[in-house]
Amino acid sequence: MCRVTDLQQAVLAKNDASAHELRAHLAARGTAVVNLLSSPGSGKTALLERELLRARERSVPVTALTADLATENDAARLARSGAPVKQVLTDGLCHLEAGMLAGHLDGWLPDDTRLLFVENVGNLVCPASYDLGETLRVTLASVTEGEDKPLKYPTAFGLAHLVVVTKTDIAEAVEFDEAAFRANVEQVNPGVEVVLTSARRGQGVGALLDRAMAAADGAPVHSPVMARQPHHHGHTHADNGHPHARPEATGTMAHTHS
Repeated sequence: MCRVTDLQQAVLAKNDASAHELRAHLAARGTAVVNLLSSPGSGKTALLERELLRARERSVPVTALTADLATENDAARLARSGAPVKQVLTDGLCHLEAGMLAGHLDGWLPDDTRLLFVENVGNLVCPASYDLGETLRVTLASVTEGEDKPLKYPTAFGLAHLVVVTKTDIAEAVEFDEAAFRANVEQVNPGVEVVLTSARRGQGVGALLDRAMAAADGAPVHSPVMARQPHHHGHTHADNGHPHARPEATGTMAHTHS
C-alpha cells in the first residue's frame, strides 16, 4: 500500500511540476488558462459556447480546447462561436494532465490568445487532482444534479476558484434548493463565489468571461482552504483502476481562424 501511495504522490508531483512550467510559459506570452470541471451533461459546453461568443463580440482573443473520451461533438458546437477550437480525444483516459495539455498546445495555440478555456473530461473525480497550469479553476454543476453535489465531490468543489450553477431556467421545475447548495459549497470551500447561469435564457452569460479576464489581468483569485493544506489531492487513480497516462491520446483541429 505504501508503494502505491508513493507512486500516486510521484505522479501528482510530476504533474504539479509540469503545471508550474506550463503556467509560467503561458503567462510569459500573456495567456491565461481557465480549467472547467463538471459532470457529464452539466451544460458546460452550452455555457462555454455563449462565453466564447461574448468574447468574440468584445474582441477578446480567446481559444478553447475540449477533451472527451470519444467523438468531436463538443468541438463542433464550440467552433460555431468562431473561436479557434481543438478537440482532444483521450481514448479512455478520464482526465487531462499538464504535460498532455502542453503537448496539444504546442504548435497550435494562436500567438495572441488571451484566454484559453479548457473543457476537461466530464468527470468530477479524476480531473480534480490535476493542476493544468490554470489561472482560474471553475467547477460547474447543473440544478438537476442535486444540492449535495459539493459534499459528494469535495475535492472538485473544494479546490475551485469559482463555482458556476447551470440550467437555472429549470430550477423551479426540479425544485433546486439554492440556499442548500450554497451552504454545501461553503462547507467545502469557504468564501468561494457562486455564479448562477442559464445558457438558454442568457442569465449570467458573460460572468465567467468577466472573472477570467480579471484573473488574466492579475486580479487576485479566491484561495481555497483545501489548496493550502498538505496532501490535498482527494482522489487517487489506483483506487479506481484508472490509468495514469495514455500516450496514444490524440488531438484534432476542429476549427480555426487566423
